[in-house]
Amino acid sequence: MVIVAVIALLAVIVLVSNLLGGKDETAPTASPLPSTTAVPVDSDPSSCGLEGYETTASLTDAPDTTWTLVGTVAAPSDPEGSGPGVTDSSGFRSCYAHTAEGALFAAANYVALGTDATMYDKMSALVAPGPGRDALIAMTEGADSGASSDRAQVAGFAINSFDEKAATVDLALNYNDGQMVSLPIKLVWSAGDWKIVVADDGSMPIAPAALNGLGGYTPWSGA
Repeated sequence: MVIVAVIALLAVIVLVSNLLGGKDETAPTASPLPSTTAVPVDSDPSSCGLEGYETTASLTDAPDTTWTLVGTVAAPSDPEGSGPGVTDSSGFRSCYAHTAEGALFAAANYVALGTDATMYDKMSALVAPGPGRDALIAMTEGADSGASSDRAQVAGFAINSFDEKAATVDLALNYNDGQMVSLPIKLVWSAGDWKIVVADDGSMPIAPAALNGLGGYTPWSGA
């Protein structure tokens, strides 16, 4: 009985000692490892080596741009940045950065090239493969090479949707008769470049619409 009492007394002493700040036998908590942010890797980089890759649009302001007259439209140029990274001896432009700004430059340059009749036979190279491109080729083969009296200039833009695979760029165009028009252009990333999406009959999949002003658009113009 005495031994049992001594053991019980020792247990109480140990318990009180721990409660009053005795040695803490609790194992130390491991410090969390520093978090790292994965850098997205472009599995289909620019075909002409332009840098830049994003999976969500970072374009919020009008980009600094050098404007060059292509056909009858001032087109954006940034050969070392957003594109076009390739301009051949005839002036045909292609290859843009894998970014929202690259998609914007591709759309604006496509519109500009379309005002130059000497580029008609090359335009299909900027269009995504499919029935629409075939229809577009058939249309341009018999297209009138005469100059149109209609003139338009880019006045602003909106990035309606964007990821690394596809984008919709809405260009606001000012026409010489005073009209302002919204021209939404759908693009896909294919074979290292932005390609224009057309309907099966070769037309633009989203019809143009009249605008009363630049509300909702970022002003951006070379004229």
